[in-house]
Amino acid sequence: MQKRKTIYDSPLDAIVALAKRLSIYEEKYNRASEDFFDNFNKGLLYDDRIDFIEGSNDYQHFLSLKSEFENRLTHVT
Repeated sequence: MQKRKTIYDSPLDAIVALAKRLSIYEEKYNRASEDFFDNFNKGLLYDDRIDFIEGSNDYQHFLSLKSEFENRLTHVT
């Protein structure tokens, strides 16, 4: 599999794109991202299909950007 890199104009654009991708996973597997991520990390999903790995990575990235974005908003003067 080839590694891909996407560059966004802003952290908000990245959050929106990740939220859209996570929504697709949620609909496809009928499971909230938070529940999926928790089960995946606990090893309760016995399948390492690429969707699960990418979904897990997307969720981690989403949480990181969301935290960064929220932090910026709370420190605006």
